[in-house]
Amino acid sequence: NSRDQYLSGNISCSFSHGFRETKHPELKLISVSVSSKMAEASISVDQDQFSCAICLDLLKDPVTIPCGHSFCMGCIKGCWDQDDHTGVYSCPQCRQTFTPRPVLRKNTMLAEVVEKLKKTGLQAAPPAHCYAGPGDVACDFCTGRKLKAVKSCLACLASYCETHLQPHYESPAFKKHKLVKATGNLQEKICSHHDKLLEVYCRTDQQCICYLCVMDEHRGHDTVSAAAENTEKQKQLGETQIKFQQRIQKREKELQDLRQAVQSLKRSAQAAVEDSERIFTELIRSIERRRSEVKELIRDQEKAAVSRAERLLKRLEQEIAELRRRDAELEQLSHTEDHIQFLQSCQSLCVPPGLEDFPSITVSPHISFEAVRKSVSELKEQLEDFCKVELVKISESGC
Repeated sequence: NSRDQYLSGNISCSFSHGFRETKHPELKLISVSVSSKMAEASISVDQDQFSCAICLDLLKDPVTIPCGHSFCMGCIKGCWDQDDHTGVYSCPQCRQTFTPRPVLRKNTMLAEVVEKLKKTGLQAAPPAHCYAGPGDVACDFCTGRKLKAVKSCLACLASYCETHLQPHYESPAFKKHKLVKATGNLQEKICSHHDKLLEVYCRTDQQCICYLCVMDEHRGHDTVSAAAENTEKQKQLGETQIKFQQRIQKREKELQDLRQAVQSLKRSAQAAVEDSERIFTELIRSIERRRSEVKELIRDQEKAAVSRAERLLKRLEQEIAELRRRDAELEQLSHTEDHIQFLQSCQSLCVPPGLEDFPSITVSPHISFEAVRKSVSELKEQLEDFCKVELVKISESGC
């Protein structure tokens, strides 16, 4: 305790901005001179030693926890408040855990050092995203690792970060300087012949020139200030933009109408396809029915003709059998030697049988159904001719 009192009560610190570059230009080394009644020494420490690892700003009400790391009182308290439900508290930097929750006390010596740093105007190092990277416009006045430029001065022909831009806002000498959004092509705004700012527009040659060009090769040309021409061009641009927007609206309306027409066409085509499928299905069914009817008629005619022929066949077969029987009896009688028997039998056997007249029967397959075949063929030809004519009508209506 006596040692802490001695250090806090008798050590006085003085700081200078004597920063020197290291392997990491973004880290500034602070030269600290420590003097006391007994000794004097000069040491260098990293600026990050005075920054809170939680908020990345200079320490506010610094406290040092048991593992040796220091944080803002409010930052570490907020972190540990979230760990109250577990009862285990850890260092956000090294993750060492503590149980129970350590008591936080302000590190008075560290607070004094940070306060001295603030009085010298030193602030915490900018976040990494503030430094210029590929494609960014870098500050022309930053040394070491350059910060992103926020503005470019057309009078100075230089770009500035937020810090180096302050003189342009504060000093009367820079009040007439024109600041624009940070740009990396400042040289394109300078006349290549006279190294002066391009602030005049030649309407004759349609190009930007400097005020010396007006008195030189552009003498007598129609010239106006770049600002005036910009205003005029902006007006023309606005009018052109209105025309483009109107044309866009018109084309979008046409596009919408065309899309609706296409959708309507698709719906109509689909309906026509469905109707034609239904009609053709009905037509096919009708033809199938007619085919069945024709087939049934042919079979009925066949059945009737065959039945009639079979009856005649049976009668013919019966007559043939009777004739053969009589012929056999006659043959047997012709060989008998008994004259009396021969004469008696011959009288009855020699009487010819009664012959029955049978109708003429024609069963040629090529002639019987020729009329049916002809009718069906004609029906097929008529249907094909009709389909051809109707298909031509459908094709012409689609054009």
